[in-house]
Amino acid sequence: MARKQSAPRIWRDSERLAGQGEGRFTAYGIILGLGVFMALATALDLPAFGNANGRALELVSVPDKAATAPLGPVTTTDIEAQEGSEPELAISPPAQAEPVIDERHLTVRRGDTLMRVLRRAGAKREEAHTAIGALKSIFDPRRLKVGQKLTAAFRPEPESDGNAAKGDALVAVIVTLDVERSVSAVRTEDGFEAQEIVQSLEPSFVRGADRIDDSLFVSARRTGVPARVIMDLIRMFSWDVDFQREIRHGDRFEILFESFKDEDGRAVKNGDILYASLALSGEDLQLYRFATEDGAVDYYDAKGQSARKALMKTPIDGARLSSRFGKRRHPILGYTMMHRGLDFAAPRGTPIMAAGDGVVERASRYGAYGKYVRIRHNSTYKTAYAHLKGYAKGVRSGKRVRQGQIIGYVGTTGRSTGPHLHYEVHRNGKKLNPLKLKLPTGKKLKGSELARFLEEKAKTDVALNETPASSRVASVKR
Repeated sequence: MARKQSAPRIWRDSERLAGQGEGRFTAYGIILGLGVFMALATALDLPAFGNANGRALELVSVPDKAATAPLGPVTTTDIEAQEGSEPELAISPPAQAEPVIDERHLTVRRGDTLMRVLRRAGAKREEAHTAIGALKSIFDPRRLKVGQKLTAAFRPEPESDGNAAKGDALVAVIVTLDVERSVSAVRTEDGFEAQEIVQSLEPSFVRGADRIDDSLFVSARRTGVPARVIMDLIRMFSWDVDFQREIRHGDRFEILFESFKDEDGRAVKNGDILYASLALSGEDLQLYRFATEDGAVDYYDAKGQSARKALMKTPIDGARLSSRFGKRRHPILGYTMMHRGLDFAAPRGTPIMAAGDGVVERASRYGAYGKYVRIRHNSTYKTAYAHLKGYAKGVRSGKRVRQGQIIGYVGTTGRSTGPHLHYEVHRNGKKLNPLKLKLPTGKKLKGSELARFLEEKAKTDVALNETPASSRVASVKR
């Protein structure tokens, strides 16, 4: 019953309220119409109209930050909406990827020219010729050496599809001269431009010290001292020490030398020996590197006495004394005769050094001596070297040589039973026993040079003391 009566009551109530709501609906209609008109004005961009006070109504909108923010580097011009026209977006073309540079590393072979190496890398002849022409301003291509490293860089050309055989463009050539320096020819708009590249190396001190259990060379290598540095160490003491007979088990060595590291911390170059010592049967021999005012570099003991003598005791490293000076039964002739020199057995090709400064008197075959070299050191002394396999480059009659310079190589030419060096010392034309020869000493520092040497020696001693004593190689920055 309640539901059936509810509808007439609601209707009667609505009729009773209708009269009261007419005024309200009229006001609502005005407000609604005004709102529609304002919306149309906004959409059609109509001019503002006045209100009851005669002041223009302003339509306020909040700007959209995302819409008004600049597009930045992706466009080349600003976006502006022109009046009466549709706004247009400035769209940049898609960025093209940088072409990949292809680096090709090569090694110079025997008989190679720079042109041949570049052609083998894939360079076109015209581009290679232009690059070589640019390099000539700072580097002589004829000075390429076997084993030298070279890098050629190429950029793919569109028509080549990345195939060098179809014409990749040469963009750079880099020739490595040593661990510190390289020369390059880099492509520019006008051709190629030559540049010299110098790599910065970090210097350090390296110290090695140990007991000699077998040979100096083997013991030093065991501590990590490079082979070339050991050979320099042997030459430093070769005027005073016979390394075949005077080295004993239990003797000791110590060395301080320079080393240079690249930016990755790798040791790429060894420098000079600054200090070295040998403790032989209780006798301590110490040598320090020092350069005199005239630029001459030598090694001196703690009192400033040069280690250099007029002649070296042994002009060959790592050899065994196989025959002494004196009477002996000749191994080929079969009878006893005077042996007026020393024989050093060594592998074929072992380098032979000049025993002192002088001028080559003879470099040729000489009867039973085979290939032979004789050096005049002064008006009194000469030295001779026999049974050589061959001569060092540039060694010929009249050529001046320095002490320790390689003049030839061990062989078995002439009257010989095996590879060895026959070594003689002549004084006023008479052959002497090199082992008993009393040789004059070298330079003695005095005055201001001695004072400067003592200052340098003190600095070297500090560097030596700052490096922890160890049988293993350690380094400390300069």
